[in-house]
Amino acid sequence: MSVSAGDRNPLTHLTLDQLRRRTSVKWRLHPPDVLPLWVAEQDVPLAPPVADALRHAVDLGDTGYPHGTAYAEAVGGFAARRWDWADFPVGRSTLVPDVMMGVVEVLRLVTDPGDAVVVCPPVYPPFYAFVTHADRRVLEAPLGSDLRLDLAALDEAFRRARAVGDRPAFLLCNPHNPTGVVHRDDELAVVAELAARHGVRVVSDEIHAPLALAGARFTPYLTVPGAEHAFALLSASKAWNLAGLKAALAVAGPAAADDLARMPEEVGHGPSHLGVLAHTAAFRAGGSWLDLLLDGLDANRALLGALLAEHLPEVSWHRPEGTFLAWLDCTRLGVPTEAPGAGPGVASDLAGPARMFLDDARVALSSGHVFGAGGAGFVRLNFATSPAVLTEAVTRMGRAVGRRSAG
Repeated sequence: MSVSAGDRNPLTHLTLDQLRRRTSVKWRLHPPDVLPLWVAEQDVPLAPPVADALRHAVDLGDTGYPHGTAYAEAVGGFAARRWDWADFPVGRSTLVPDVMMGVVEVLRLVTDPGDAVVVCPPVYPPFYAFVTHADRRVLEAPLGSDLRLDLAALDEAFRRARAVGDRPAFLLCNPHNPTGVVHRDDELAVVAELAARHGVRVVSDEIHAPLALAGARFTPYLTVPGAEHAFALLSASKAWNLAGLKAALAVAGPAAADDLARMPEEVGHGPSHLGVLAHTAAFRAGGSWLDLLLDGLDANRALLGALLAEHLPEVSWHRPEGTFLAWLDCTRLGVPTEAPGAGPGVASDLAGPARMFLDDARVALSSGHVFGAGGAGFVRLNFATSPAVLTEAVTRMGRAVGRRSAG
């Protein structure tokens, strides 16, 4: 896989040999003959502004504790430029170690042990694991057949959540992982109205917010009328591939400021100073690199659709509007979908089509059953890779299905 001098697509800058020298979980969990398209890491080099910020810090020995509001100010500038969020509340934000730890700490502020937290499966597996570990109870309001929020199901789930405990919450995935749906502002307005009606606090995971693809527009939940009591969690980790540089931001709506003020001081000790510097640089100066990435992801989204039609016509999908994740319906392949028994949330579990594609095609995907109700028989594919790797992976998958059908 070679890169031409004029190719500015970050997804084509690293060869497969270079990627296999990485030591992160994506490249070390499976043997070298496996193409890993599962965990949400991108096959890109660091954006130059991020790399420069880290080099400068290392050269200075600037490896102490984080300080100040530069991260929040950078997010505010990005939000104004990209999402028309002109009054981003720097003063109602605080550093947290990462988005999911921030989610848990916010839930500790606004719910009690045993209270219900509503989620919309299929959804990011740690929603189950982290909520349960925090001694809260998960209630499901499954997505509709179009993979968008089922607002009637959400209404009913909110009613049930109030019957469980006095302080329920809704953990929103915005944009939605694994489906790639970017929620519309009218949908989010109904969510806010339902939450107010039932007394449910909304916590919006917006880690994929910078990754709305062509044809979609991201709406920050805190900009929706009626979201004054809500929280959002933001980070550069997915868009700029910074998962190993821990830092995120928790942001409160105006009526939730007092809750945020009760965040324990020790939570702010968790973010890495280098992480804060990297995320700040990404939001402040990484926009041009992000635009090139988004163009590459849009091209890969089109390529994936063509590859599925050619090699896996039995597999259907809803074209994702955002993220770099594709949710593939493999139920027509006839692969048994029995799960190992751990249930949703254990992202390392493999069953059904994901197990078949790993064993027979040497392609690692995320198994659908860990994403909760409606996930069995599906796989999640990460298309943030080079066109060459994506083509090889889907071609292998098609051959595996062909061999299985012939046998």
